[in-house]
Amino acid sequence: MSGLIGNLLSATRSLGAQQTGVEVAARNLANVNNPAYSRQRVELGNSIMVDGKLGPIGNGVEVLSIQQIRDQFLDGAVTRESSQTGLLQAQQSGLQRAQTALGEQVDTASGSGSINAGASTTNGIGASLNDFFNSFDELAASPLDAGAKQVLLQRADTLANKFNVTDQRLSTLQDDLTQEVQIGTDKVNSLLSQVADLNGQIQKFEIRNPSSAMELRDQRQAKLEELSKYINFTAKTIPGGFGQIQVVAKDTAGADVLLVDKVTVNGGISFDGTQLSGGSPSTPLGLQGGVLKGQLLVRDGAIQQLRDDLRKTADQVASSVNTAYGATGSNFFQVPPTSGLLGLDPSLSFTTLKATATGDAGANEVALAVADAGRTAFSTGAGASIDGTISAYFTKTVSGLGASLNGTNSKLDDQTLIEQMTTKSRDAVSAVSLDEEMGDLMKFQRSYQASAQVVRVIDEMLNDLVNNMIH
Repeated sequence: MSGLIGNLLSATRSLGAQQTGVEVAARNLANVNNPAYSRQRVELGNSIMVDGKLGPIGNGVEVLSIQQIRDQFLDGAVTRESSQTGLLQAQQSGLQRAQTALGEQVDTASGSGSINAGASTTNGIGASLNDFFNSFDELAASPLDAGAKQVLLQRADTLANKFNVTDQRLSTLQDDLTQEVQIGTDKVNSLLSQVADLNGQIQKFEIRNPSSAMELRDQRQAKLEELSKYINFTAKTIPGGFGQIQVVAKDTAGADVLLVDKVTVNGGISFDGTQLSGGSPSTPLGLQGGVLKGQLLVRDGAIQQLRDDLRKTADQVASSVNTAYGATGSNFFQVPPTSGLLGLDPSLSFTTLKATATGDAGANEVALAVADAGRTAFSTGAGASIDGTISAYFTKTVSGLGASLNGTNSKLDDQTLIEQMTTKSRDAVSAVSLDEEMGDLMKFQRSYQASAQVVRVIDEMLNDLVNNMIH
């Protein structure tokens, strides 16, 4: 009798264990397309043994725990690679926008970063520089031609306008990036708050049942991966913290800056327009990855360098042209300009424009001198603003932007591949496999059916035993 009852209890426990297995497999299948979900597994084990006539006897199977299949080291690798990808994506976007603002078509497909010859002959500062100096050659050929004077003044005005508009566009781009960093800073602080809140929720569950808040852990990991797009950091498990973590960044000296400690956001991060800081007390952050770092790098690096080079080019144009045109007793360009990088002298007009400083109306020595300035190789060692000819220097400036963009594109391609490989490695461990879950589902189903059959047989045996005792 006791043997039958014991076997009935054992089979009943098996029914419960197999049912839990079916439930977990079904939950995994329901989340097969959820990228934030990590698969779960039922850990089955022997129930407590009891003494029997023939020695210790097992009481069947029971659910020891439900485990979340997640590798914290692979999770950390995914967030690290995500930060690097975000950094390069931000730089790529900034450089592409700078290229658009520059108004020059840059050939990056060949890897040379050179100006596309076809486009640069019809628009952009490069084309305007050539047109401007060519106009002085045309004036020198026909000093008394009113049409040549009109064309020259129009091209001079176009050149100055393109310098000024381009610089203004780049300045606006820098302002836009500054605003985007501020918006990103607010997003980071929101994510830090959400991580801290999830820490608190996880603690409430796991203080009684360790490692049980699996769905909440998945949500927190998703927030950490979203956070990693903006800044690089390390997520540290707190020993004895009931599943809670710390979020730690680095300062400019490489020391830890605590951003989240359990349920507390430790100051968050801030942006003063120049520097990102974090922690409490606020400390300048030495970020090495993330969108925010990439935006600041391109704002203060490539775009500022481009603006500096444009200013040097404009200064050299004004200086060299005024030196040659100064023989007439007046300037061609205003130094410094009222606004922008380059501006025509207020006294310059169709009637005051001269091709010569002599009394001979047909002379052209000033026009030739200005035209020669466009072909002169300058040297900073001799006090000039640039090295080389004006056109060559500008071409080098634009080519440098193209080379930077091409290099960033190449790095981003490599980084994207690395991130994808890292994510696949993590998914191989944590992601749900349809084939595996369907196999588990059938396995638990068949086990449940077998246990139910055992219960049915024991029930029939007990029924027979009771009826025979009555008769």
